[in-house]
Amino acid sequence: MLKEENKIFTNLYNNLGWEIDSAVKRQDWSNTKEIISRGREWIINEIKTSELRGRGGAGFSTGLKWSFAPKEVGSRPHYLVINADESEPGTCKDRDIIRFEPQKLIEGCLIAGYAVNAHTCYIYIRGEYFNEGNRLQEAIDQAYKKNFLGKNACGTGWDFDIHIHFGAGAYICGEETALLESIEGNKGQPRLKPPFPALVGLYGCPTIVNNVETIAVVPNILRRGGKWFASLGKPKNTGIKIFCISGNVNHPCNVEEEMGIPLKELIEKHAGGVVGGWDNLQAVIPGGSSMPLLPKNVCDTITMDFDSLIANKSGLGTAGIVVINKDQDIIKCMARIARFYKHESCGQCTPCREGSGWMWRILERAGKGEATYNDINLLEDVTKQIEGHTICAFGEGSAWPVQGLLRHFRKEIEKRCIGEPTFGKKRKVPYLVDQHLLENENA
Repeated sequence: MLKEENKIFTNLYNNLGWEIDSAVKRQDWSNTKEIISRGREWIINEIKTSELRGRGGAGFSTGLKWSFAPKEVGSRPHYLVINADESEPGTCKDRDIIRFEPQKLIEGCLIAGYAVNAHTCYIYIRGEYFNEGNRLQEAIDQAYKKNFLGKNACGTGWDFDIHIHFGAGAYICGEETALLESIEGNKGQPRLKPPFPALVGLYGCPTIVNNVETIAVVPNILRRGGKWFASLGKPKNTGIKIFCISGNVNHPCNVEEEMGIPLKELIEKHAGGVVGGWDNLQAVIPGGSSMPLLPKNVCDTITMDFDSLIANKSGLGTAGIVVINKDQDIIKCMARIARFYKHESCGQCTPCREGSGWMWRILERAGKGEATYNDINLLEDVTKQIEGHTICAFGEGSAWPVQGLLRHFRKEIEKRCIGEPTFGKKRKVPYLVDQHLLENENA
């Protein structure tokens, strides 16, 4: 359990006020000038010491990412971009940070901007977060009035400006290169990497892209020391994390806790337990809808950190914990998730564009008891055709939940299967884009 004195987000439930004066009383913007005066190398090394991993899903080392930015500014300016798109179902941590702790984010932007030689920051916020975007703009305006932003920001000698960019609600724009395309006014589709944004990013200039939560914890890490942050959690899975708990729990909530906390303890102590009791638990999606689900027997002992979840063939992702009890139809739950990914596929990669539709259609048939045993094999085959064959990881994110279902609940699908295949081998069917899959022996 996280001790009170180690909490970073002390106003996560808006008990103390979101305005800048309240934030200053909570020690935001204290020693900012002194921190920046210590230089870029010190800041980056301290973040490396903290072992802070990105809180946007991938879990990449933040200090290492910052070190990729060119040391010197050439003919191209450097940019800092904050990913506040947060379209992952089951996740709402960034929204609460923006609503109730905006100054932590803004101060973190200034420090991170200085560390990567960026004078300009763009915060890309999900279009549906309209009120949150307005709140953030108010907070930015308050920071300008206090001279914390703009020319000679916070008395540091560093000029720094922040701009807000509202997205149009596309899930794919949560992917960093699709996000950059969207800011530039283009269709939100991922870019091929390399080149990576750190060298060729926004408008072809060096760009560092970070998640809201990642940047919001930076000022506290630098004030208290990287070793303090590294002392929390588990090795290589350090620090604190905001967990979003929803689904079949008695008290859905956002809660700040240490990395590595047992999943069972997290649900029972903070979310009031599973509806119907722990024995009524069927499965948990531990990291937002794109992560493979875990059955109850794994949830009994699993800890919430990157490496433990990877070892159990899942992932922490954004820590959007979705609890599914035995009152729910697990197949229909996964079919709804598959439908979401079918709708949100940008269509650039054929495996994702076509495969996401196939997965949804097969799961719909399985939920209705109309699927065949061959359909199950076809479903598994489609997930393998998607995984590792797309430009960005979101294609894989559509396949992983289905793989988790097949891994742990295959027998549940088989119980509802009918004996005869939907399409006979010799039956003539009209030509389809997916004709090759019908010709597969599993079709």
